[in-house]
Amino acid sequence: MIWQFASRYFWARKSTNAINIIAWVSVGAIAVGTAALIIVLSVFNGFEGLVKSLYSSFYPSVKIVPASGKTMLLKPEQLQQIAKTPGVAHYTEVIEEKAVISHVDHQTIAVVKGVDDNYLKVATVQTKLVRGKFETVDDNGYRAVMGIGLETALAVDVERSMVPVSVYVPRRGAGADLSSPEQALNNGVIYPAGTFAIQQDFDSKYVLTHIDFMRSLLDMRPDEMSAVEVAITRESGDRAVQKRLRELLGDNVKVLTRFEQNQTLYNIMRTEKWVTYVFLSFILVVAAFNMLGSLSMLVLEKRKDITILKAMGSTDGRIQRIFLSEGLIIAGMGSLIGISLALVVLLLQQHFGLIKLGGDSFLIDAFPVDMHPDDFLLVAGTVVVIGFLAGWVPSKRASAQPIDLKAT
Repeated sequence: MIWQFASRYFWARKSTNAINIIAWVSVGAIAVGTAALIIVLSVFNGFEGLVKSLYSSFYPSVKIVPASGKTMLLKPEQLQQIAKTPGVAHYTEVIEEKAVISHVDHQTIAVVKGVDDNYLKVATVQTKLVRGKFETVDDNGYRAVMGIGLETALAVDVERSMVPVSVYVPRRGAGADLSSPEQALNNGVIYPAGTFAIQQDFDSKYVLTHIDFMRSLLDMRPDEMSAVEVAITRESGDRAVQKRLRELLGDNVKVLTRFEQNQTLYNIMRTEKWVTYVFLSFILVVAAFNMLGSLSMLVLEKRKDITILKAMGSTDGRIQRIFLSEGLIIAGMGSLIGISLALVVLLLQQHFGLIKLGGDSFLIDAFPVDMHPDDFLLVAGTVVVIGFLAGWVPSKRASAQPIDLKAT
């Protein structure tokens, strides 16, 4: 009965045409706000997914690192136990160290990462190659696969140049000797083999080579390493594998999920998304003021109906629920139109890329979008709450209105 009254009040022609106009303006404003919120949140999801896909080609699902210091010791038996841990698909040993690298007259600082033969089972850097091939060792010596930023900084031609890249790292246990600084450094050479392009943070920072080169250069033991990178099976969760590995290896190491390896980045992306959500929600708040005006005018017009209903025995609570329902109808209709509009725009963007990204330096041509059901539910819930709050004051005023016999 309550919804029938509310529905009739919404659709019926009012004596003052402005009430109808304001009601439909409220619906339109809520629809625009709803669509804008869903579209923007979906774009944020798209960029988040793009960044995660880029980082997943370099960062593993789970990474085992020392709890303190730069290196850790893992015996072959422990590595075998890691391989047999439920959820672990593959693992690879890595050694990372900052180094000065030079090529002819150019030099820069980079992180040289030594990897073993299982590395391509854990990471997918080979899919991001733009020149050359992924090779860390051959019959002629150790090879290097570097980021495109480093290739440019060193003026290396990985496909033609046979000039090696020199790598300099501090010698273990060597003190600073100003009279003979070269005695404090170990050096070796690696030959360029390929170039990858993932993201600027990687492209201008990393050189990949064989782990044996790094072990020799840093005077490390055979069971010494900087980290163990782990790929998990599809049906496994990284948290579950993390827990098992922690129980296996104890407190001497830290086991990090992909999120924990890049926690700052992911937190920034999430914060930006929710700050944007809060600011765009003010569009709905503005729409709520339109709804407040529309319902207030409707209460004034329906004074006669309110008097009749009260004379027939309707309680103040029922009168209030009728006008609250009227507000929810306006909010619900606006949200349905907004959701439908957002779906159309997002599907067109997914299939045709209508809105392009400017410039030629982006990895993709158009804004990425990724629709999450949670975002739709969140926005719909926000609209309902705002509609309820906007209808509260007019409905309360309607329920408190005394019986006016003159109005009848």
